[in-house]
Amino acid sequence: MNDSSRSAPQGAGHRVAPQMQGAAAGPAYDVGDAQQTRPMPIVPDVPDAGRDAEDRDHRNQGAGRLSGGPLFRDQKPQEPMPTAPPPPPQKKRAGRDLGAAIGVGLGLGALVVVSLFVVKAVFVGVIVLAVVVGLWELTSRLQECKGIKAPLIPLALGGAAMVVAGYARGAEGAWVAMALTALAVLVWRMAQPPEDYLRDVTAGIFAAFYVPFLATFVALLLTADDGPQRVLTFLLLTVVSDTGAYAVGWRFGKHKLAPRISPGKTREGLFGAVAFAMVAGALCMQFLVDDGSWWQGLLLGLAVAASATLGDLGESMIKRDLGIKDMGTLLPGHGGIMDRLDSLLPTAPVVWLLMVLFVGSG
Repeated sequence: MNDSSRSAPQGAGHRVAPQMQGAAAGPAYDVGDAQQTRPMPIVPDVPDAGRDAEDRDHRNQGAGRLSGGPLFRDQKPQEPMPTAPPPPPQKKRAGRDLGAAIGVGLGLGALVVVSLFVVKAVFVGVIVLAVVVGLWELTSRLQECKGIKAPLIPLALGGAAMVVAGYARGAEGAWVAMALTALAVLVWRMAQPPEDYLRDVTAGIFAAFYVPFLATFVALLLTADDGPQRVLTFLLLTVVSDTGAYAVGWRFGKHKLAPRISPGKTREGLFGAVAFAMVAGALCMQFLVDDGSWWQGLLLGLAVAASATLGDLGESMIKRDLGIKDMGTLLPGHGGIMDRLDSLLPTAPVVWLLMVLFVGSG
């Protein structure tokens, strides 16, 4: 035996050193000690694993809040949030306050009916008032948006004279008043510098024709013996045409009628306007207008639907050129007076002409 074996302790409890068994060096224990000690579990050789885990939890705490992971080690991981379903499709809504629009419409309708069937002259005053307010809105928007200074005073005076002359003197009186109004616009503008003279007077003459001259045909309808019934037919057909276009277009509209001018108008809405107006026209001509017939009402309703749609598109062109949505804010839910006259103004001469052809001037 070598020296190392002689220096080792003797006895039954002697344990052979690991070096002698070809294993890695390790501590030696007595048999007695080993019997009193429970076997220790094998722990992976990871230095300070608990502290590292805490550090990782601390560093990822913010990320866990964003990703839905647990904030603490003893917290159960949350289930991933399900993807939110897409929102249900929005129902079609009118672009205006429908309640206010209905209320204002009923109020205007009551004013028109009362003034129309009580004294004709009172209704002529209603036309004059609408013309003057419409001219004020139009000239104000022209100046604000384009810097065009169409003279309002000669337009308002000439427009009122046009309507009164049409009611008192017929079509000839309306033409004379229109010519004098155009001359007054030319002269009035001469008091200002010559720059943009041609532009301003052109806009003024256009305004005189567009608002008061076309409105004069309503006064011409009123001059007949059954004038109130004719005017009521004109108003009803125009309103029914607009209502039919809105109702059918809102429910079934898919194909745009003139997307560059008025994106809200559809071909289906136009068909609705024609159908509603033709039915209303047949009823009105049969039961309201003296010597009228239902088939005349069908043709009248078709013409009203076409002229009302074109009038609405025409004012939409004007408002798009000016970069505005409404001509004014006087009527809640409707915009301005001009926003209600857009389909009435071009329809008035159409109805007057067809009434004269069908049943005479009365």
